[in-house]
Amino acid sequence: MTISFYSILVLGFFLGMRHATDADHVVAITNIVSQQRSIRSAAWTGVLWGIGHSLTVFVVGAAIACFGFVVSKRIGLSLELSVGIMLIVLGWLNLHAAFRWPGKAGGEEQTDAAEAARLDRWLRFFSTGSPFRPLVIGIVHGLAGSAAVALLVLPLMRDTFGAITYLLIFGAGTVAGMMIVTAAIAAPIRYAAEHSAHWHRVLGGLAGATSFGLGAFLVYQIGFVQKLFLANL
Repeated sequence: MTISFYSILVLGFFLGMRHATDADHVVAITNIVSQQRSIRSAAWTGVLWGIGHSLTVFVVGAAIACFGFVVSKRIGLSLELSVGIMLIVLGWLNLHAAFRWPGKAGGEEQTDAAEAARLDRWLRFFSTGSPFRPLVIGIVHGLAGSAAVALLVLPLMRDTFGAITYLLIFGAGTVAGMMIVTAAIAAPIRYAAEHSAHWHRVLGGLAGATSFGLGAFLVYQIGFVQKLFLANL
C-alpha cells in the first residue's frame, strides 16, 4: 500500500460525505425528518438512509470491479426515473399530512382519520416512523446512482481489493454525511414543533411541495430531455 492509496481512501470518504448533500437526497430525507421531533431519531434516519444507499452502491460497484458489469444507458435512466417518482410520492404524502388541519368538524376529522388508516395499511413498511422508509429510499437512491459508480471504480479497476475498499470508505462517508445533514435539518424543525404547530405544518408542507416539484422536474428531464420515453434513445 502506498501513501497515494490512503490519500484516495481519504478522498473517497469526503466524496461520500459530499455525495450525501445532493439535492434529491436532501429533499427526500427532509420529507421524513420534517415529521420527526427528535434530533437523535433524525440522525438515525440519516444513518439508515446511508446504509441503504451504500449497500446498493457497494453491490453494483463490486460487480463492476469483479465481473466487468455494465449498466446500460436505458437502465441507468430508468433507475434515475424511479427517484423522480419516489420524490413525487414522498411529496404527496407530506402534503397530505401537512394539510390535515386540526379543528375540523367531527365528520371531517373522522374522514381524515380513515384516510390516514388506509395509507398506513397500504404503506405499512413505508409509513412515517418505520425504519424501512429511509432504508428503502436510500436503496432507490443507490440504484439510481449505480451508473455513475463505474466512474468511481474505473481508476482502480486493475486492483479489485482497492476498488472494493474505496467503495466501503465512500459508503462510510455517505452514512456520516447524511447523519450530519439530517441532524442539521431536524434542529429548526424541532424548534418549530415545540413553539408553533402552525409553522411546523408549514415546514412540512414546504418540504412536500419541494419534493413533489423536484420529482416532477426529474421525470420530465429524464423522460423527455434525456429521451427515456422516446423510442430513439
